[in-house]
Amino acid sequence: MTAVAEIMDYDEVLARFDPVLGLEVHVELSTKTKMFCGCANAFGAEPNTQVCPVCLGLPGALPAVNGKAVEAAIRIGLALNCQVAEWCRFARKNYFYPDMPKNFQTSQYDEPIVFDGHLDVVLDDGETFRVDIERAHMEEDTGKSLHMGGATGRIHGADYSLLDYNRAGVPLIEIVTKPITGAGERAPEVARAYVAALRDLLRALNVSDVRMDQGSLRCDANVSLMPKGTTEFGTRTETKNVNSLRSVERAVRYEMQRHAAVLTSGGSILQETRHFDESSGSTSAGRPKETSEDYRYFPEPDLVPIAPSREWVDELSKTLPELPWERRKRAQEEWGLSDEELRDLVNAGALELIAETVEAGAAPGDARSWWVAYLSQQANTRGVELADLAITPKQVARVAALVGEGKLTNKLARQVVDGVLDGEGEPDEVVAARGLEVVSDDSALQKAIDEALAAQPDIAEKIRGGKVQAAGAVVGSVMKATKGQADAKRVRELVLKACGQ
Repeated sequence: MTAVAEIMDYDEVLARFDPVLGLEVHVELSTKTKMFCGCANAFGAEPNTQVCPVCLGLPGALPAVNGKAVEAAIRIGLALNCQVAEWCRFARKNYFYPDMPKNFQTSQYDEPIVFDGHLDVVLDDGETFRVDIERAHMEEDTGKSLHMGGATGRIHGADYSLLDYNRAGVPLIEIVTKPITGAGERAPEVARAYVAALRDLLRALNVSDVRMDQGSLRCDANVSLMPKGTTEFGTRTETKNVNSLRSVERAVRYEMQRHAAVLTSGGSILQETRHFDESSGSTSAGRPKETSEDYRYFPEPDLVPIAPSREWVDELSKTLPELPWERRKRAQEEWGLSDEELRDLVNAGALELIAETVEAGAAPGDARSWWVAYLSQQANTRGVELADLAITPKQVARVAALVGEGKLTNKLARQVVDGVLDGEGEPDEVVAARGLEVVSDDSALQKAIDEALAAQPDIAEKIRGGKVQAAGAVVGSVMKATKGQADAKRVRELVLKACGQ
């Protein structure tokens, strides 16, 4: 567990300092192939099975740009109100990591594909805060180091490390904000709301699955403090690869409190990367943070510049879907939601999921019930954000359809959802594998009813005498005998018929 440093009371931090944030969000694109080669871009394959000479950085291998990744970058930029460069190129970012086979990352530096945009985010009380975007640029992901034998999963204390290069070369878009000032006490909330809004936007664009739990959306949170009355930014720290919305908020808040404690005690902040510890809510030192000069950027000699035509950009602008804030307005009108109800659904991260579930064929009431009730409980139990649950709106809509068709009861449907969440497959596959479909054969039901009536002759006599409410006991016995797989309404009808009612 990370040792928690001395921190200052949050109210005192705000009385003494003004926070400055900078958020860098890395998005793995869901293209079929990698950024500069033809290797498959898919999560979860056996280690080192999706590699080739290009993404392994072997001598003589030459890259080629993924056109779909360029298209996605432009669409992201347009949705973020950015300008699209008429001409841009790749650069080599030089540094050594064991999981980066070329010893440089092919990225963009001072010539990004899109730049100078903004995203308006809605805070918990409905207030809108504008976050200005510096740029969004294209690059490739690194491989993945697995540190084995230690208690924390980090290199310190590990017995040995393994390297998986499947992720090396996966297309990334890095979205970088301009310095975020003026947020004050709401800075942690602004950080969370921004990443949440960005995730919703990227999901709507269908350019990434934005699974924070799988690393396809990662946030680096930069924090510095300015003493009240000053305008010069303080030294920043960068908390790397924060992988949930809640953690983004907690990491920013903790770093504000830690910085303040260091500064008021006469110390100075070291410009460094930090790691966030989920269990303690604290950060720990990583490595000294390089400046851009340390990376020795220079233009990538093996790739030609990219010059998107205005005609192409105009065509891509027409492909933008209904954006999340537009969909929210429409949903509020169509579903008759009050401002407070809408805000609650947004804050719970449920509105976009409900809307997508409705689009997949579910009734609005059913979609809302699943996401706000049972799935929210599952998210809390599993310690993940609602959108990070391993179930899609399309799968939820299918479960709702099976209930509507009478093939599942609500109780059985929850078991099906559990199976999907546990990785057992699609809803229909879970139903088949677990044998969960409702027993709809009247002859099978009648046999269970006859046995229940024979076992409870006094109850049967009461029903025959007109006390139909006593049928509940028999229905309960039948439901138990069929392991909850009978249609209770149909069972009741058959019980009353068997007793002459």
